[in-house]
Amino acid sequence: MDEKVPTNNIIETEIPMGTVHPAALEPYRVRFFVEDEIIQEAEITIGVNHRGIERIMEGLPVQKANALTEKICGICSNSHVWNSCRTAEIGLGIEIPKRATYIRVIMGELERLHSHFLYLAHGCEVLAHETFSMRVFYLREIVMELLGMIGGNRVQYGCSVLGGVRPRCELDSNKLQRLKDDMDKLEEGLSNFADRFVADPIVLSRITGVGVLPQKQAIKLAVTGPSLRATGVARDLRTTMFEYDDFDYNVVTQPDGDVKSNLLMRVLESFESIKIIRQAVANIPDGKLVNNDWEMFDTDGISESYIEVPRGTLYHSYALETGRVRHCIIRTPSMANIGAMQYACIGNHLTDGQLCIVQCDPCFTCTDRAIEVIRR
Repeated sequence: MDEKVPTNNIIETEIPMGTVHPAALEPYRVRFFVEDEIIQEAEITIGVNHRGIERIMEGLPVQKANALTEKICGICSNSHVWNSCRTAEIGLGIEIPKRATYIRVIMGELERLHSHFLYLAHGCEVLAHETFSMRVFYLREIVMELLGMIGGNRVQYGCSVLGGVRPRCELDSNKLQRLKDDMDKLEEGLSNFADRFVADPIVLSRITGVGVLPQKQAIKLAVTGPSLRATGVARDLRTTMFEYDDFDYNVVTQPDGDVKSNLLMRVLESFESIKIIRQAVANIPDGKLVNNDWEMFDTDGISESYIEVPRGTLYHSYALETGRVRHCIIRTPSMANIGAMQYACIGNHLTDGQLCIVQCDPCFTCTDRAIEVIRR
């Protein structure tokens, strides 16, 4: 039998993933264009989960519209209702009680922790390191129980309302003590995970230099949140939010823009969230939870609010007319980071390219403006 002579032909392949696929955490479609298992191009299609939240909000009373925003994303439900209430509060000039502001910050940082832990756990899962993944999910469970304790639900906690927070989200001495104790548990568990993670040469070899997004390209693509800070840009909107004026924390960055930098960003930012929650628990002021001393009126033009959520910059805007929402626009950080997903895949080995999908932390349930963006 004649031996087969190897050839130098380049094999070109198109590999589709999705819309529903075991490697895709949300409903979207990816087409990898591969030459000898090296990704030369990636095409990502979104909008398959379009629900038209903005159109549904049109004409609703503002309180109902705010509650509806929690349904946009199960992972960042608190962020959406907080920013939606914030938008109306800016337009109506509502002053938030200091105690309510602290509780909002605690809820925001707990949600950041559970989002970052989910990111880390799924990242380790894609790396085929089940032990690391389960360790992080165990830490995330502590956070989920705290969110359930404060809001009454593990998802869609319904904490923020116009003028403050719901009375059921009050923090008595027992809840404050549990928050304090669980921050100690989280810090210890996260430190152990981080020490083991960075000491594992096999894990580091698979994520170092993979899915690199250069800083200049990240700025050009309007990348936001931890994915931008992973390229060395120290931009965090918490530094501009009045809710965080009383807190001491660091804006974390990483220099390389690769998968390793993105994973380490979530670890280091989680330590900062623990620090913020500890300060809030120790210094939470007395006072009421809701300011009801305000009147509804037609806002002068569009009110808008930008806040820093786990994935980056979240934007809400709308006008109020006879107490009803008009001209609503919601822009999630995922919309800004999608372009980076396509860019970071190019030039990587196929399996590493799949890691890049995790890198940019997409939440494709937040694609209510996807069809409009694509049309433009």
